[in-house]
Amino acid sequence: MAAAPTKLLLASHNAGKLGELRALLADLPIELCDALSLGLPVPEEPASTFVENALLKARHCAALTGLPTLADDSGLMVDALGGGPGLHTARFAGPQASAQDNIDKLLGALTGVPSAERGATFVAVVVCLRSADDPLPLIAQGLWRGQILEQPTGTEGFGYDPIFYDAGHQLGAAQMATELKDRISHRGQALSALRSGLATRYVANSTET
Repeated sequence: MAAAPTKLLLASHNAGKLGELRALLADLPIELCDALSLGLPVPEEPASTFVENALLKARHCAALTGLPTLADDSGLMVDALGGGPGLHTARFAGPQASAQDNIDKLLGALTGVPSAERGATFVAVVVCLRSADDPLPLIAQGLWRGQILEQPTGTEGFGYDPIFYDAGHQLGAAQMATELKDRISHRGQALSALRSGLATRYVANSTET
């Protein structure tokens, strides 16, 4: 007898994020679908904190579908920019900006900044709701410290990965094997902290033959 997979909605239209989270949750009996495949609209993110924005996205998609929903709000906080782009990371170069547009703008903003002053932190807050009105959401966060490179390197990952460098492993995020990145990244850390709650509260208890 095997546990029936629990259908869990990811409140995101980001294909890279979907693939990363599927890999991180692959050993749990969870069927992860995403907002894009269901044709759901992109929710507004007007809040002033990562956790509030993650909760807004999760409640929005859970209300539209009735499904348990996982959402994350993540960003890149650069020391030399006073913590920016922060909450505006995905739209740093404008509402319709591509990942390359955002990278180009960030590198331009750091022109002339020496390596020792290019410190940065990737932040991820992940939440999970059983329903839109769940009064006790699961919440976890992860922080990944590194620095911003002067030019892109590597071909893996997505978003700002090509310009984020982890000095401890002497690798850029876009140079890392998937297993390593999943273990040490901000999102990997947050999912690791969330796993026990997912396993006990969200994974279906029903069985099938």
